[in-house]
Amino acid sequence: MKITTITNLEFGKMVQAASQKLNQRAEFINSLNVFPVPDGDTGTNMSLSMASGAKYEREETSTQVGDLAAALAKGLLMGARGNSGVILSQIFRGFSKSMAGKATLDATDLTEAFAAGAQTAYKAVMKPTEGTILTVIREAAGAGKKAAKKTDDIEEIMNEIVKAAEAALKSTPDLLPVLKQVGVVDSGGQGLTFVLEAFSDALSGRIDESDDYVPDDAEMDSMIDAAHHQSVQGQLDPSDIKYGYCTEIMVRLGDGKEVDHKFDYDTFYDYLAKLGDSLLVINDDEIVKVHVHTEHPGDVMTWGQRFGALIKVKVDNMRLQQETIMEHDQQPAETAEEVAQSAAPKIDMKGYAVISVSSGDGLTKLFKGLGVTNIIAGGQTMNPSTADIVDAIKASGAKQALVLPNNKNIFLAAEQAADVADIPVKIVHTKTISQGMTAMLAFNPNAELLENQEDMESTLSTVISGQVTHAVRDTTIDGLAIKKDDYMGLVDGKIVVTNPDRDEATLEMVKKMLDEVSELVTIIYGEDATKADAEKLGQAIQGLDDELEIEIHEGDQPVYPYLISVE
Repeated sequence: MKITTITNLEFGKMVQAASQKLNQRAEFINSLNVFPVPDGDTGTNMSLSMASGAKYEREETSTQVGDLAAALAKGLLMGARGNSGVILSQIFRGFSKSMAGKATLDATDLTEAFAAGAQTAYKAVMKPTEGTILTVIREAAGAGKKAAKKTDDIEEIMNEIVKAAEAALKSTPDLLPVLKQVGVVDSGGQGLTFVLEAFSDALSGRIDESDDYVPDDAEMDSMIDAAHHQSVQGQLDPSDIKYGYCTEIMVRLGDGKEVDHKFDYDTFYDYLAKLGDSLLVINDDEIVKVHVHTEHPGDVMTWGQRFGALIKVKVDNMRLQQETIMEHDQQPAETAEEVAQSAAPKIDMKGYAVISVSSGDGLTKLFKGLGVTNIIAGGQTMNPSTADIVDAIKASGAKQALVLPNNKNIFLAAEQAADVADIPVKIVHTKTISQGMTAMLAFNPNAELLENQEDMESTLSTVISGQVTHAVRDTTIDGLAIKKDDYMGLVDGKIVVTNPDRDEATLEMVKKMLDEVSELVTIIYGEDATKADAEKLGQAIQGLDDELEIEIHEGDQPVYPYLISVE
């Protein structure tokens, strides 16, 4: 039967079917992850994110489809886990905004909503990469709009959307070489394709309402506890600082003699994005605030003056700051235990909360000793959701907060939490536990929030991070043949060593981390290693260079028997 209108009943079936399908296919999606590392899985993350969205949608009492879509988007936002979950939430954020106020949907409404979802998702990612979930939603949305010009049958249009998604998914290895190398399609794109297939199945009657499944809270907790993470799919590394001047301006819109532009966010943002990186643009009706790293701070100021009067300007030479930090790091430092015993109780946080993601009692003690106020359990073994981070911010009772994700797969969830938090929040983009600890050495409770964020992020390049874990399947990465259960050494997220012997793998990894200026090697041993193991490893590392200083700490972290940093 021809379908020309989606009511609340059809929309509810679509959402619940998508949640069910992602739950059923989570392990398959996980198997597509590029790297064989036990980390936050795409399938698990997308399944839990969609389950949260479906729960919110099911609990919404309105019969307006626009309201149900808003509830879905809110639930996805709050439950978003990992980059894949956050991007999925952004797709449905744009999707829901497009259908705001609509009681029902026709073919045009639906296809415009998918187009808006694609646009929002692309804007949410600073450097969009083709061959990912973004490619799939863009191609699917385009096919939907094209089909809607020929028919008003929504079932037929959804079939075309699914075909386009499947074709786009099939093309992802051609767009992203790492996928072709491993022989898989993009895992996030596969998850989205399952969502679209479920929408189509629900509309066509291929899914019975009685088959709908959404985990309740207890089941979701069980899913989280039972999840064994294998890998994280990260293709981008934006951490290298290429621009030397941290530039901040505040503009009062419409004032000033140089004004010749009416403020438009996209126009304003797009020009600045070409001048550097680490760009933040925040505005209301009267003021726009800018933070950017650039080589041309004068161009930033000139651009601001075209929209209004400059009421605040701040420029810092980050290269000079970096030299100062490196000089400080070369001085003898207290161990983390000494810091924990002496410094931590005396810190006046001045209304700050510093929230860190980590797993393991030892790591908790180390972070607390460095001044971290709140710990979110998770990271390598489970990516916390947006809601988890928001809850930690609320529980801190602070006036402002910094969040250390210590895992790049948590960045987007942390950024979304910062967007919805009731207090000012900044993210320090730490990718590893070692970076998190290094960043804390630059924290100053007397500094402004943005200043702390920048100062802490500027230290991240001073530390090299190594992680040792086991492979969960056979694969080949960058020409390196990896066998299931072998140990792997990862340096700054890249697999550089594989060996069936844990100690040999670790020592070979450390060799690749050292250079002529290396001074300090820190070993944090996890729950699968002992202090004696770590001391033996330390002696072996000392044998590589007897001038190295070796520090050993108990971390109790799961999954990674050793976390190693070199400074």
